[in-house]
Amino acid sequence: MADQNPQQQQVQIRLDESKMVTTYANTIRTTTTADEIVLDFGLNIPVQMGPNDKPSMHFGVGSRVVMNWTGAKRLAMTLQQAVNAYEQHYG
Repeated sequence: MADQNPQQQQVQIRLDESKMVTTYANTIRTTTTADEIVLDFGLNIPVQMGPNDKPSMHFGVGSRVVMNWTGAKRLAMTLQQAVNAYEQHYG
């Protein structure tokens, strides 16, 4: 019978953060297609009076991330793990 658990090989991961830019976002907008998801991260600025005295909200997009659905699923699992850890620690 064939071995069902092949030995796993450890791989060293080296992170290159030399081109990384850190930004703060308090809102996200998503757009989807059959092949990918587009995530626009940005700042929601409180309601202000716009033209003709109509309320206006400004959404300044700071970063756009385009992912395939496999990457999006990994992101969703990672975020769920982080939220669970936060809730266990802080309630």
